[in-house]
Order: sequence, then structure tokens, then C-alpha cells
Amino acid sequence: MTDRLKALADAGVSIWLDDLSRERIETGNLADLVKDSSVVGVTTNPTIFAGAIADGERYDEQVRGLVAAGKGVDEVIFELTTEDVRNACDVLAPVAESTSDDGRVSIEVEPSLASDTEGTIASAQALWAAVDRPNALIKIPATQEGLPAITAVVAQGISVNVTLIFSLERYRAVMDAYQAGLEQARDAGLDLSRIRSVASFFVSRVDSEVDKRLEAIAKEKGDDEALALRGKAAVANARLAYAAFVEVTAADRWQGLAAAGANAQRPLWASTGVKNPDYPDTLYVTDLVVAGTVNTMPEKTMQAFADHGEVEGDTVSGRGSAARSVLDQIAAAGVDWSEVMLALEEEGVQKFVASWDELVETVQGQMDKQA
Repeated sequence: MTDRLKALADAGVSIWLDDLSRERIETGNLADLVKDSSVVGVTTNPTIFAGAIADGERYDEQVRGLVAAGKGVDEVIFELTTEDVRNACDVLAPVAESTSDDGRVSIEVEPSLASDTEGTIASAQALWAAVDRPNALIKIPATQEGLPAITAVVAQGISVNVTLIFSLERYRAVMDAYQAGLEQARDAGLDLSRIRSVASFFVSRVDSEVDKRLEAIAKEKGDDEALALRGKAAVANARLAYAAFVEVTAADRWQGLAAAGANAQRPLWASTGVKNPDYPDTLYVTDLVVAGTVNTMPEKTMQAFADHGEVEGDTVSGRGSAARSVLDQIAAAGVDWSEVMLALEEEGVQKFVASWDELVETVQGQMDKQA
């Protein structure tokens, strides 16, 4: 086990791998990461599945059988991805049994449903039933239409990973939607202790969008002070999200649910691969260390942290005021924060759909080979 990753885990950060493939499962690579690298969860998305299916032959036999059975591309995607997630859940099952929160594997609803509440609910129900593992999480985007879907599926006892969260306002709405679902589940007599959730707060994309705007302001005004604010927005935004989480979980509403057996919806730092090569490649890990959170990392980021990452204690708690000051400075420089958040959500949904289209194209290509 790498000492640096163990130190991160010992600091209370759950390390989840943002990648999955049938090869990882069948070769024992995923089990090895759990055993040796403190990995206690897995997140997936359509792009990850597209890469896995395109790169390996381990899907060929199943694809051949599904084509022979007359299945369409959407049905084939459903069968391939739910099988991988089901098997990954089995690999992570011992973790789920030994820890209260981890050992989870996430799978997304169809991205085309991001603005369709009822469609999202139906997709989540179908995925939950097909994977059929208590340690699965169904990923639902935090769009306006996604919020009531989150409440509805949590009320049915389905565990959820809420994804594509960028703004503090939307994050608060997500926490509200989760609590509303738990209240309905409680009133229906469900066992709240069996329901799990994480709220995936996106990090690196915030810096990418804000930095672009700061650079434009600096160029227009000849103001180097704007450039000095680059690379600070994402961590500040995430630290304020954590402060909101602390506030909400301290309130009477949450305390009542916790007393009824409910599990907290842990903050999950997503999009933690550093996109700007000028920044430290472990930035969004080192600067977001706080107990009771999840950091889902691409393997490259995980390897970088294992090699040279530093755990410098809690780098989040008690830093809300300083984080607010950073965002105020960015706003004072001329960046419209509400515009940034809107742009990020719109881009996030577009990438969500493009990722699905990539998966459809990849699987259709494999189907054509097997026909």
C-alpha cells in the first residue's frame, strides 16, 4: 500500500477511482487497487465505458450474443455497463460490509434525460434493478429537472450519486432534495440506514472557466491583478460547499433524519484531474483534505499523489471566510459568478450528452463487427 495514499485515507478522505473496465475487473487490477492503494469506491461515465469497450476484446462474446438476440444499441449498452458495475460492486462488497459508507460503484442515468424528471426516475429504477447490488449508486445530474427525480428515487430506497454540481445554490438544493427523499422514505417505513448518497461537486472545470475569464479581463484592461487570481476559484468554491454541508447537517432537520438512521450525503470532489499544466498535478487533492469526504480521481491523478502528494492536515475546515474573500476578489475583478455557474452547467450537460453519443458510436461499431 502506498504510504501517501494511506495517509490521505487516514485523514478521512475516501479514495474512489474514476475509471472502470472489464479488464480491470477480470485481471484482478481493481481488487489490487483496493488491497494496495486504499481505493474504496469507483465512479464511471459513458466516456470511461466507451474507452473500455473500444480497447478490449473482453466484451466481444457478450456483444455477439446480444446482437444475435436482436438487441438494439441502447439495450446492448445497458447490458454491458450494468454487468461491469454489478461485477465491480461484487469486488467492492467486502469494503461495503466493513465500512459504513464506502465500497460503492456509480453508474449514470441516460444523459438525454437531464431535462426529463420522469425519464430520469424510470432510468434510475431500471439501472438499480438491473445492477441489483446494495452498494451501487445511481448517478443523477443536478439539473433543475434532476432535483425532483433525486427526491423520488431516494424515497424509494435507491442510493444516489448526484453529479454535475457547480454552484453553492444548486448544492443546497441537492441537499434539500436528498433530505426530502429521506423524509418520504421514513414516512413510508423504509430503513433509512440502507440508503446512501454522495453529492459530486465539480472542481477543476471551475478553474478552467474562471481562469479563461480572468485572462480576458487582464488582456482587455492590462490588469495583472486579475491574473494573480487564477487557479484559486475552484478550491474556494469547494471549501464553501463543505461549509454549507456542515451547516445543513448541524440543523434540526438533518439531525432528526440522522436520529432515524439516515446516512449523511457526503461531499464528493469530482473532476479532480488538473487541466492546467502550470498547476501542481495534485492540487485538487492536497487542497481539499477533510474527513468525511470522497475524492474520485482518474488513475493518473491517483498515481501522481501516490508518488509525491502531501497530506498537510485538514485543508478545508474553518476556511470558509477566506474562500468567500477569494470569490469576492474574483467578482471585483469583473467575473460574473452567476454567468460562470450557468456556463458550467450548460457545458456539463452538453459534455454529458456528447459522452453518451461517443459510447453509442463505440458500441454500434462493436455490434457491426459481430453481426
